[in-house]
Order: sequence, then C-alpha cells, then structure tokens
Amino acid sequence: MENQEARRSNTEQRSTKSIPPYMKAVSGSLGGVMEACCLQPIDVIKTRLQLDRAGAYKGIVHCGATVSRTEGVRALWKGLTPFATHLTLKYALRMGSNAVLQTAFKDSETGKLSNHARLISGFGAGVLEALVIVTPFEVVKIRLQQQKGLSPDLLKYKGPVHCAGMIIREEGLLGLWAGAAPTVMRNGTNQAAMFTAKNAFDVVLWNRHEGDGKVLQPWQSMVSGFLAGTAGPICTGPFDVVKTRLMAQSRGTGELKYKGMVHAIRTIYAEEGLFALWKGLLPRLMRIPPGQAIVWAVADQIIGLYERRHLHDAPT
Repeated sequence: MENQEARRSNTEQRSTKSIPPYMKAVSGSLGGVMEACCLQPIDVIKTRLQLDRAGAYKGIVHCGATVSRTEGVRALWKGLTPFATHLTLKYALRMGSNAVLQTAFKDSETGKLSNHARLISGFGAGVLEALVIVTPFEVVKIRLQQQKGLSPDLLKYKGPVHCAGMIIREEGLLGLWAGAAPTVMRNGTNQAAMFTAKNAFDVVLWNRHEGDGKVLQPWQSMVSGFLAGTAGPICTGPFDVVKTRLMAQSRGTGELKYKGMVHAIRTIYAEEGLFALWKGLLPRLMRIPPGQAIVWAVADQIIGLYERRHLHDAPT
C-alpha cells in the first residue's frame, strides 16, 4: 500500500509539471462551446429577471413563456454569438492561466500544490478572465438580451459588433467595462471555490488525483463539476445582480441610476429589499452547475487522454 501511494505521488508530481497549460486552455474552450449552445436560454431568462424592476415576470417558467410568446422562441437565444465567443475565450483563459499560476505556486521541492495556493490560483484566474474577457463580452450580451422584440428596425442594437461599436461611440471605450468591479469580485471568488472544490470532489468521490493518468467517465466529471459549481452562485449573487444592472444602463442616455458597485447594492436594497440582491439566483443555479458539468465532462476527457497518451501508460 505504501509503495502504491509513493508511486501515485511521484506520478502526480511528474505529470502535473508536464501537462502544458495550452492543453488545459484548449479543453476549456471546447467545453465552453458546448455549454453555450445548451444553456443560452437559461442565461437570457436570468438576465431578464435581474433587470425586471416592475415585477413583469412571475418566475422562471413565466419569464421563458412570456419571452417565447411575445418575441418568438428564437429570442431565448438572443446574444448567443457573444455568449459563445466569450465562453470559449473565457474558459481558455481560465484553464490556461490557472494552470500557469498553479505551476508557479507549487512547492519547489515536493512539487505539491497546497489548498491555499489552489485558492489563490483560482482567484487570480477569475480576476484575469473578468478583466480581459468577461466584462466587455457580458456588457454586449446584456445590452442585446434586454432588448424586447425581434424586428431589427425596432432594436437599438442590431448585433454584437454593432452593439459594441455604439457603446464605444456613445460611452467611450470604458463603456465596455461597465460593472468591472462586481465582475472581478464574482469571477475571482467563483473560480477560487470552483477549482478547489472540483479537485476535492474528484479525490473524495472517484479517488482521482490530478496528473495520475486516470480518466474519469464523463458522468463522473459531470457530478464533480456540478457539485463544484453550486456554491459560487449563492455566495456571489449580489455581485451578479449589481454587475447586470451596471452593465445594462447606458451612459449615453443621461444621468446614471447606479454610480458604482457599492451605490448599486445600497440602492437595490433600499428600493427593492434584501432578496432583490439575489434576483435570478434560481436560473443561475439552473445554468452554472449544469454548465460546469458540461465543461468538465469535455475538459476531463481531453486532459485525461492527453495524460495517458503522452505522459505515461494507461493504468490497468
């Protein structure tokens, strides 16, 4: 037993150092494409609920049915192009930067990564993706999703490129980074928890250690990914609501209702109550954990097969 544990530890140290970050980036981007195509309607419903200050929608089902009835079923896939593009780039950056940071934080003598270092790596990856990818793409996506109707003549923004161009013309380049502060807090916290939890669930549930060459079945990866994706939405709900409100308001239409993250939290709490800061939580829970399940089902297969083919023989 001790010899087996020693061999597993040595294998983990060697292969973890050898897995190139670009492979994790590729695995994440492919998982992101699959997630976007499957879960875009849930994201549209979440956005509409978070922007609904008048109580027009009675819940998830009512919101989805109302959008489909009044705007057509295709409206549930509004913003798919920027959503899919941003998920592809986001997961590539997230997985790749997290791998680079984990390598940097490993113990130089043992090659092991502590849970503290794993948390810092995840937070750093979340901050980086929030600033480079997530914020500008989500600003465009939310502006497109909040538009009601399908007729191009009645819509202010005709598509993602047109939307981005109008925001820059009317609000300046920084208009694409509206809501950056709550986005950084949301994504940093989410990724710190997600990477740590995913690794822990893999070990506890399936005895799978990173770099050991064991390829999980897709359903096993989905279970671990789903569980790892549940805590973040609950903890970061207020950041997500504030992010959506800040991104939705246009600087070209006059005085802004929300002046920043703290002001938005106070205003929403005063005008709509405490639970308004968790608006859209249920659709987030319907989207993020299943999304993580899909992403990790794809990513684990690619990474696991790479380990078996290029780093060591498949375990028997």
